[in-house]
Amino acid sequence: MTLTVPCLFGLESLVADEMKRLNLREVRAENGRVHCQGTMADIARLNVNLRCGARVLMELGSCPALDFEALFQGVYALPWENYIPKDGEFPVKGYTINSQLHSVPACQAIVKKASAKRLGEKYGFETLPETGSRYQIQFSIVKDVATLYLDTSGEGLYKRGYRAQGVVAPLRETLAAALVTLSRYRGKDPFCDPFCGSGTIPIEAALIAKNRAPGLDRSFSAQKWKNMDTKLWLEAGDEAMDKEFHGTYDIWGGDIDPEAVALAKHNAELAGVEDCIRFEVADAGKFHRDSEYGQLVTNPPYGERLMEHAEAEELYRIFGLACRELPPKWRVLVLSSHTEFERTFGKQADKKRKLYNGMLKCDLFMYGK
Repeated sequence: MTLTVPCLFGLESLVADEMKRLNLREVRAENGRVHCQGTMADIARLNVNLRCGARVLMELGSCPALDFEALFQGVYALPWENYIPKDGEFPVKGYTINSQLHSVPACQAIVKKASAKRLGEKYGFETLPETGSRYQIQFSIVKDVATLYLDTSGEGLYKRGYRAQGVVAPLRETLAAALVTLSRYRGKDPFCDPFCGSGTIPIEAALIAKNRAPGLDRSFSAQKWKNMDTKLWLEAGDEAMDKEFHGTYDIWGGDIDPEAVALAKHNAELAGVEDCIRFEVADAGKFHRDSEYGQLVTNPPYGERLMEHAEAEELYRIFGLACRELPPKWRVLVLSSHTEFERTFGKQADKKRKLYNGMLKCDLFMYGK
């Protein structure tokens, strides 16, 4: 079957690499999503192991959708009874881009009506009970072609289970893992985040250093599906745990807010990596390290929500001065939506990458080779 993993724009190549490392076949990336061929066992493996993908969708089929009748007939023709049992709950959500059918609520209603009609006829119900496990239907209508999926993940994959509560302006775990991956950190060099907030970037760095699968401590929708063997999830978990490393790591997170540091320590405990990270109350403007090599990856306050623009610029200026005192072989990655970041930081980036933090357009400023 075809499995599809949506992701934040800019992360497609990272997700494709992850899928190739899991030995998935026919991996191909397009804007905002990556496809592959896989089995029911691969659904479990992807959910447990993916760091940068948003969720795992099982593709059921496609159909023309020039009008509501074509959409209805195309959805009705799909074998929903092969996936959704007679008591299954099957809510519908989706989106439409560059298509004749542009009303999402109307398309949702048609998809629901067509799938319900098919299931009702197969199971002999006028009204389906929908009292059982959830089989979330998703659709995308792009250029008048509708593609139908079942969402195997449930809550987004960024919900690892270790963040009980966040501080203001949290960074999604999937994006934090992407930043760590782009820094090429593998657990050997010192790793630092001077604006650590609730600890997401250092925690993701620790999970990567230990090669610990991010989905081991949470559940997924498809675990409750009747057509999916429970042992596939156990096997995926065992396979992931067999690949873990056990070493000593130099990972540090600092923040000027003592409450944020306390929360970061708590989240690290929930993630099971508290022994890998040192969290301290620290001023990023006084950041200093002597080691020859290292990675600094951070997401400083932008000025949109956390502080005034001028304050953010002054913070970047002082932080930039501190970073220029680092040994030359350090690699520094800073995620910011501030359009004048390089000017205020005091140095042009060696490389830039466009990313999104939720709906907020950002640049990843990369310094060092």
